[in-house]
Amino acid sequence: MDLPERDGDGYLTDINAWTPEIGRAMAEADGVELDDVKWEQILKAREFYEEYGSVPPIRKFAKYIGADQKELFKLWMTGPMKPITKYGGLPKPTGCV
Repeated sequence: MDLPERDGDGYLTDINAWTPEIGRAMAEADGVELDDVKWEQILKAREFYEEYGSVPPIRKFAKYIGADQKELFKLWMTGPMKPITKYGGLPKPTGCV
């Protein structure tokens, strides 16, 4: 699958180009395994974005999905919002490490 154009950090340059297939293909291209739990979180982040028009900070997102922030970090092995927003085709989170 040809991936749409991505910026230097791997985010889509056009967030409207996103589809679930593209999200999964991007993760695969980056060597990231997306299981059902991670995919569910990606879809929840998209819901949040559609509802509020912004990418949630991790604290707010953990609360939004009813998850423990520490668990999210453990699951993603990194700041969770970065891969969640990247593979969800969302804008880069602000103030993300």
